[in-house]
This record gives sequence, structure tokens and C-alpha cells, in this order.
Amino acid sequence: MSTTKIALVTGGSRGLGKNMAQHLAQKGLDVILTYHSKKDEAEAVVAELQALGRKAAALQLDASNVGSFTGFFEQVKATLRETFGTDRFDFLINNAGTGLYQPYGQVTEQQFDDMLNIHFKGPFFLTQQALPLMNDGGGIVNISSGLTRIIYPNSATYASMKAAMETLTKYQAKELAGRRIRVNIVAPGAIETDFGGGRTRDNKDVNAHIASLTAMGRVGLPTDVGPVVAFLCTEEAGWIDAQRIEVSGGQGI
Repeated sequence: MSTTKIALVTGGSRGLGKNMAQHLAQKGLDVILTYHSKKDEAEAVVAELQALGRKAAALQLDASNVGSFTGFFEQVKATLRETFGTDRFDFLINNAGTGLYQPYGQVTEQQFDDMLNIHFKGPFFLTQQALPLMNDGGGIVNISSGLTRIIYPNSATYASMKAAMETLTKYQAKELAGRRIRVNIVAPGAIETDFGGGRTRDNKDVNAHIASLTAMGRVGLPTDVGPVVAFLCTEEAGWIDAQRIEVSGGQGI
């Protein structure tokens, strides 16, 4: 049986998740990535990873729908057998998510629940259900945001869910230590993607404002974050556990 490590990346068809998948493949890992609706984009990423000599597959997942997870992991089991020739994977990257820019006083209960489901409840139970399929000695990388430290108006709901994930990360690291599963959380600063409707990438005023508040003098790119996540899934990062790693270029310091 192959000793190649396998990573499962949620939301891996575009943006940060795509870049994470690319860098995981470059480091010699095979990849299962999930997509919500853009199957063509996901399949294009799979083809790209295969061109790098890696095994890869894409599965549909609504990471906010806990009720779908049992069926999803049946698909994961089948894919592991058919595509990868194994019954286990090694690393889980909880990347899937959406943005919300809404003043605190105007947030609706539905918006709150949507953020809760995609950013906290979803990854909480997805990870729980993933554990029986994960190898001991693997790892989990959760994704947070610089907004848990840098307080910008209109991000209270989103940032609160990410703060919950930061606390959960420490508990996961403690409780999974017996299996040598390391758990860390990466907190990107503002990144130029289509996240949140492409606000940071496409709004020149927003982009310039964030750049002015960032020590490195620019807004982040997906390729600033993907390599950090990939590194955490290597033996070189084997002594990094229970850490919040901010990747923001010194934003808001």
C-alpha cells in the first residue's frame, strides 16, 4: 500500500482552497477536494494536480449541511478505495466558507445561522465524522481570519464564528493528541479572491486602504496562504500543534 499522504480540502475548487490543493500536490501529497456547485472548476483543479503526477479527486459537498455528511463520507470511502487504493486519509483542511459584510445591528437570524453552519457547526461535525477515516499521526488545519484580531466594522458575525473555531482548535489538539493528530488554525488577512463577492480584489478603494494598513504594503494573494497550509501537512511541521498562525503580511499592526 502506498505511503503517500492524502489530504482532504473542503472548498478546493477556487481561491484559497485551490491554491492549498496545488501546494499540497507540489509537496507530494495526493488530494481529495470538495466543491459546492462549480464541478467544472473542481475537475479542472483535479486535472492540474494529476498533471503534477499526483492522484486527485473532486466530490460535491455542502459544508454547511451537517445532515449530508454521512452520505458524503460514504463517497469519500469509495473514492479512497477506487482512486487511491486505501481506506484512510491523513490531513483535513476545513477551508470552505462564505463571507458576510453586514453591520451588527442589521444582522438577521438567517444570516447568523448561515454563518454558524458554514463556519462553525459544519467544520465541527465534519471533522468529528472524518476522524474514523483519518490515520493516526496526521493533522487538521482549520481556517480562521485576521478579523478575530483586527476589528473591522461589519464583520462581527463572520469573525465570531472564526473565533469559535480558534478555541475549538485548541480543544481538538488536546483531545486528539493521543492519536498524534496535530491541529492548527491558519488566519489569513485580507486576500484577493472572489470571497465575499470579490470585495478585496475588485474594490480599488478597499484594496488600497487595506494595503495602507499592512506592513508589507499590499493585500494578500492566495499563493501567500496555500504554501503555509501545505507546510503544516508535512513532517517538517511535526512539532507545530494547537497554534493560530496568522498569514496577513503584518496587517493592522
